[in-house]
Amino acid sequence: MQRFNIEPTAGPLAQQLQNKIDGKTKPLGALGQLESLAQQIGLIQQTDAPKLSAPQMLVFAGDHGAAKAGVSAYPQDVTWQMVENFLAGGAAINVFTHTYGLPLAVVDCGVAHEFGERDGLINYKLGAGTANYLETPAMTAAQCAQAMDNGAALVERYAKAGCNVIGLGEMGIGNTASASLITHCLSNQPLDACVGRGTGLDDAGLNRKQQLLAQALLRTGKMSDPVKVLQEFGGFEIATMVGVILAAAERRMVVLIDGFVVGAAALVACALYPAARDYCVYCHRSAEAGHQVQLAAMRAQPLLDLGMRLGEGTGVALAWPLVQGAVAFLNEMASFASAGVSEKT
Repeated sequence: MQRFNIEPTAGPLAQQLQNKIDGKTKPLGALGQLESLAQQIGLIQQTDAPKLSAPQMLVFAGDHGAAKAGVSAYPQDVTWQMVENFLAGGAAINVFTHTYGLPLAVVDCGVAHEFGERDGLINYKLGAGTANYLETPAMTAAQCAQAMDNGAALVERYAKAGCNVIGLGEMGIGNTASASLITHCLSNQPLDACVGRGTGLDDAGLNRKQQLLAQALLRTGKMSDPVKVLQEFGGFEIATMVGVILAAAERRMVVLIDGFVVGAAALVACALYPAARDYCVYCHRSAEAGHQVQLAAMRAQPLLDLGMRLGEGTGVALAWPLVQGAVAFLNEMASFASAGVSEKT
């Protein structure tokens, strides 16, 4: 696994940005969270006139060996079927990215299906899904490192094309169970607080999911090392997203984080490199119970709270106009001085 050089964004520019925001023709703080978002993006880019260039939405797909044990309400085949739906333009993420003009690509990190070469599909397949973490580590140390390296390579590819803002979504039957285990291990919160209904489990299904995840933890014992936790319980798509987050932060890119599963990747990334948190914009609050634990652990205030739990990056796509709006007001809104408007006395 490669090392990353990620610098905190804090510095003297923060006050300069705040002064610029406060000088706009509005009462102090009147744009609420958009003001802190504008400052964050300015600090990421180290300028008081940030620009959003060649944005890219990516959906990372992978299968999970534990899915066949009953941690999800849906069969594993739904993963590849939904990837086909993405490629055909029929999923929610397609609708939202099309509506808001956000380019979309799908990354096959390890789906148990062969798609062949397809427009809009990037092949970083590491195998036909991870191993069953109820019996053995989900992936080998080499696979985990390769997945993260793949994520870093993907960032390099887009950065060379001028991209400075990247959105993360995911697809993988069983991946909320992986996210629950990662969240429990890295937040020190009880497992029950980190487990939700995923794709729609009923009460009996939720109880079974909790029991199976408790069984997985009995196999490993208590762990806190983020890479080991990722290797034991993660998915190829989650590990690839960890590499994306870290490489994007190293390149001072804005990283748009979706809900619970992408949040698990962010939790790992920020546990490895705490400064990576400065580059993450948390787009929405998922209805999944464990997402509340993640947000608290990362001291994150999401932009939207719509009760969603779909995944796919839908929260990112819906929040994208807010990100654009934050940069636009910072750059284009008149100041009291330029507009000749009297300030508060």
